[in-house]
Amino acid sequence: MNSSRLRRLLPWVGAPLLIVMLCTVWEISVRAFDVSTLILPPPSMIAERLGELVQDPEVWGHAWITASEIIMGFLLAVVLGVLVGVVLGKVAWLEMTVRPIIVLLQVVPKVAFVPLFVIWFGFGMSSKVIIAAMLAFFPIMLNVLLGVKSIDPGHRDVMTALNAGKMQRFTNLDFRSVMPYLLAGMETGIVFAVIGAIVGEYLGGNEGLGYMVVRTLNQLDAPGLFGVVVLLAALGLVLYGAVFILKRFLIPWHESVYSQQGNVA
Repeated sequence: MNSSRLRRLLPWVGAPLLIVMLCTVWEISVRAFDVSTLILPPPSMIAERLGELVQDPEVWGHAWITASEIIMGFLLAVVLGVLVGVVLGKVAWLEMTVRPIIVLLQVVPKVAFVPLFVIWFGFGMSSKVIIAAMLAFFPIMLNVLLGVKSIDPGHRDVMTALNAGKMQRFTNLDFRSVMPYLLAGMETGIVFAVIGAIVGEYLGGNEGLGYMVVRTLNQLDAPGLFGVVVLLAALGLVLYGAVFILKRFLIPWHESVYSQQGNVA
């Protein structure tokens, strides 16, 4: 088997094999040392409880609520992040003025705002969407800002010399220059959006998978708690995969995409 075929199969074989090995060691260790299931249930018990959760329509309702909060918060962050990033990238004096505020907001733990958002916007979906958007906004905005500032002035001069119109400059220069930065920010932003929605549900919610984490914890249902965590991980993986596919669709010409395609080809 040649090296290119090995690289193509490695993500699909190596990762599941590693997970199986870790679960096997986990199962053997828990049973060998007689660890209480309230502290650390074995993977077999978690898998059984996960099967029960998957068959429960109520769980799917909570999962849909969480997914909706994440997607709406993420889309809001993308829109605001692009607008603010472009404006700050184009207006140097404004970027210098607001940068200390941006740094201040970045270093403040976002979890500290959750109780305030719950007070302001209630225990419903609105507060979770805003929390998800707030966490996802900064990586998207900062990447767009960097992308706008990274456009080579020489390339602009070339486009001007060729009498290119505004639309041609946008599609052939601005779009191609900023999109890799935007999509890199979106890859990070979707992860933070998941965290924001879950933390919001955990600290101040009565629905969603984050709320189910609290409920299973209060019921001392450790296998159920691990099962909900697995569902959260699966949801986050699906959403991240969607952004990754969007990246490959929008910028197939960029090195970050075609180099990966070459590695798995």
